[in-house]
Amino acid sequence: MSGETITLYEAIGGDETVKALTRRFYQLMDELPEAARCRAIHPADLSNSEAKLYDYLTGYLGGPPVYVEKYGHPRLRARHFVAPIGAAERDEWLLCFSRAMEETISNPKLREIIWAPIERLAFHMQNREEEQ
Repeated sequence: MSGETITLYEAIGGDETVKALTRRFYQLMDELPEAARCRAIHPADLSNSEAKLYDYLTGYLGGPPVYVEKYGHPRLRARHFVAPIGAAERDEWLLCFSRAMEETISNPKLREIIWAPIERLAFHMQNREEEQ
């Protein structure tokens, strides 16, 4: 053991993996019928959403803080409050994220480490209780 600490960003493969993860996440959201409700609360063109998630995840996983540099503090719940996020949308978002991680991050332990806070974040983003 070298004793050197690396970030999750570095451990998963850095920029290339974060780009692949965010790209695949939005492809899945666009393609999976079981993600239709989540997809419906997003803009028709997902490119801006993909770019912002890429920026956010880069810093969140320990890479350069590009999101904060561009947009300031994430304030994710406040920024997403305009979108009606119920349990279905939350679970569909998590489905897409989980599948995207499985396809882009080869190490299952790293996926597990990333998953727990991502799942908590998704539950935090939910802003309505009842399905409509």
